[in-house]
Amino acid sequence: MTAAIYGFSSRTLDGRLLNLADYAGRVLLIVNTASECGFTPQYAGLEKLHRKYIKRGLSVLGFPCNQFGAQEPGDAVAIASFCEKNYGVSFPLSEKIEVNGAAAHPLYRHLTSAAPGVFGTKRIKWNFTKFLVSREGAVVGRYAPTTKPETLEGEIERLLA
Repeated sequence: MTAAIYGFSSRTLDGRLLNLADYAGRVLLIVNTASECGFTPQYAGLEKLHRKYIKRGLSVLGFPCNQFGAQEPGDAVAIASFCEKNYGVSFPLSEKIEVNGAAAHPLYRHLTSAAPGVFGTKRIKWNFTKFLVSREGAVVGRYAPTTKPETLEGEIERLLA
């Protein structure tokens, strides 16, 4: 079910439609984010990847989530302001979503089924879990919050080639 990724959508922080079908043919790096997390400085690495590879076909997509230690407590305006002011984030950020449980966003249900974590677990363990999606829409990798964005460059290069 390769192209299934393109059937999902959300809203951006400013209320616009974030339709994954608009990203068909691009490599995607999808990340659940938070503004008050020890991994929050990864926004800088994500932005660097976004700027470096956007013209070659990479899109970074952030999905703020408050399910881990209440580390994303702000509303859409606060999240957008924080990300722009502190990290110059220019890649799309969705509205705040849930990534685990009964109210998990359907995109995250798909991602975690397509790329289970260690020992086959589907739950997202923490903020800044990363999923890499090929140009064909296949989930090709899941990376732990401790994985720094810049370490994914080799895999991104391979998928962009």
